[in-house]
Amino acid sequence: MARRNNRKQRLPQDPVETQIESLSHDGRGVARIDGKTIFIDGALAGETVKFTYSKMHSKYDEGRTVEVLTAAQDRVVPKCQHFGICGGCSLMHMAPEAQLALKQKTLSEHLDHFGHVTPQEWLAPLTGPLWGYRRKARLGVKHVIKKDRVLVGFREKGTPFLALLDRCEVLDPRVGLRLAELGEMIAKLEGYNRIAQIEVAMDDQHTALVFRNLDPLSVQDQQALIDYGQSNDLWIYLQFGGPSTVTPLWPENPQLSYAPEEGLNLEFEPSDFTQVNAGINKKMIELTMSLLDISAEDRILDLFCGLGNFTLPLAKRVTEVVGVEGDESLVRHARDNAAKNGLGNAIFELADLTKTELKDYSWAKAGFNKILLDPPRSGAFEVLHQLAALGAERLVYVSCNPATLARDAGELVNTHGYTLVSTGVMDMFPHTTHVESIALFVKK
Repeated sequence: MARRNNRKQRLPQDPVETQIESLSHDGRGVARIDGKTIFIDGALAGETVKFTYSKMHSKYDEGRTVEVLTAAQDRVVPKCQHFGICGGCSLMHMAPEAQLALKQKTLSEHLDHFGHVTPQEWLAPLTGPLWGYRRKARLGVKHVIKKDRVLVGFREKGTPFLALLDRCEVLDPRVGLRLAELGEMIAKLEGYNRIAQIEVAMDDQHTALVFRNLDPLSVQDQQALIDYGQSNDLWIYLQFGGPSTVTPLWPENPQLSYAPEEGLNLEFEPSDFTQVNAGINKKMIELTMSLLDISAEDRILDLFCGLGNFTLPLAKRVTEVVGVEGDESLVRHARDNAAKNGLGNAIFELADLTKTELKDYSWAKAGFNKILLDPPRSGAFEVLHQLAALGAERLVYVSCNPATLARDAGELVNTHGYTLVSTGVMDMFPHTTHVESIALFVKK
């Protein structure tokens, strides 16, 4: 038997000139040299570039742009000084309208290839602020001896190491402009090398920073964090374990909240799931209600409902809405929010939707005429077979993963008798390849 050659293939060192044919779904330029596909970071469709190889595989290679010889019309100067180093954004060199076109193309191709479905209509993209939009983030923290600095931020592109960042242009400026400052503050603590990450959560008025401390912090370190929070109007929390261990350090009883629409207030904890882009979230809720064609007589099922982001706005307009969620903490907070907003027609139920037969629950026996789905990245495939039996003639699906939306759309259309009436993208994460989308299905 021939011995397998386990030696890594040596990468060519000299830059190579090539023509970029198209863009991949993850925003890399696609070229072909001697019949082999190469995915090139930092290149746009139609460009001529010089690149260097970064990885070589049996069926494809990878590279990085080192010089743009002929630029595409869609190319713009990235606003962030760390673009290309930080792995957080991958499309900042592309004009915003071109980013949206790429996301719609990605959604369209997924629907075609994985779902074998085509919408009757494409919705206009939902757009919002391009900079400083992000209100939720998890920042890595690492003391790097060689740099003699505590780094705070995101990983380098293509590596597990934290990037050396001074600021982030997509994070809300209340934190995005403080990355270097946070690192300097942590470096002065006794436990500077025992803080692993900072969870960021914001509402309109307040900014919460949850410091993940691997060991208990000294009284002096805790006071230093309190002083920093008081000086900069930041709420400080500590977390020594899982989400249930998040504990406020200052002030004593902080409470984050947001208004999905006027006259409605939802309280949440820093570790709760909330949408990162407040502006797009409001527009998304408005669009969802429009697509559902809400009327006062409706009885609506909201699956994967979380805190009630959609459920409670719906409850203000319909006879009854039942929100179902698998996270016990989120269900508890959703019930509290319904009570505090005086919405007794919003019912929240705890159920694992990957294992549950909805028809077995008393609240499902009366059926629903409309359904809203907002599942995680894994999609909602496990519950689709139950939805038609509930009597819903109209279904709106909010998705954070075009691949699972496409798969589920194919199942709804080709197996369960629905028509894909309309779909479109929502720019929840500008300058990234993340595709947030929405789709309307109507029973035939």
